[in-house]
Amino acid sequence: MSHRTLILHGWGGSDAPHWQAELASSLAKSYGTVSFPLLDNCHFPSKNRWIRQTKEILQQFQPHTVVCHSLANTLWFWLCEEGEIAPIENLIMVAPPSLHTTHNTIKSFFPTPMPSSLYTQKSHIILSDNDPWIELEEAQNLAKHYQTSLTIIPNGKHLNTEAGYGKWELIENLVQEIQHDFKH
Repeated sequence: MSHRTLILHGWGGSDAPHWQAELASSLAKSYGTVSFPLLDNCHFPSKNRWIRQTKEILQQFQPHTVVCHSLANTLWFWLCEEGEIAPIENLIMVAPPSLHTTHNTIKSFFPTPMPSSLYTQKSHIILSDNDPWIELEEAQNLAKHYQTSLTIIPNGKHLNTEAGYGKWELIENLVQEIQHDFKH
């Protein structure tokens, strides 16, 4: 069986040269099984539409690993809160926004609940120490609450294209390590 990785983008998508597009390309080039769908109306997202769409993707693709960036982390929290998804093996949450974000365009996602389970065996949070969308202390509290490992990137801002995160070896190596462990 091939390891399946689902990559979920945040608000506005993650077109190349964003690290998520680079990760999808890298996985595909090494014959990995990857799904990197464009969620509905990504520039003006609706929580309910994204939940419905992602549930269908999860049921059809049945990923072992899910890699979320930004608003996709919030989406994952809502999916877990509903509890209608199958558990996965690995969850990588990159640059999650504050659970109390107030931006008008994405207001349907907030405030975000803290689900009792993340529906994963292993989880990892990666964020920067100066992300404008979340205070470091809140992210550290999330990691502590869910007993997940945490990587803090100095001066990485929102860990997106604008912050210089195109091809990103850290995330590629992390996912490749997960795939390797899956095979052995």
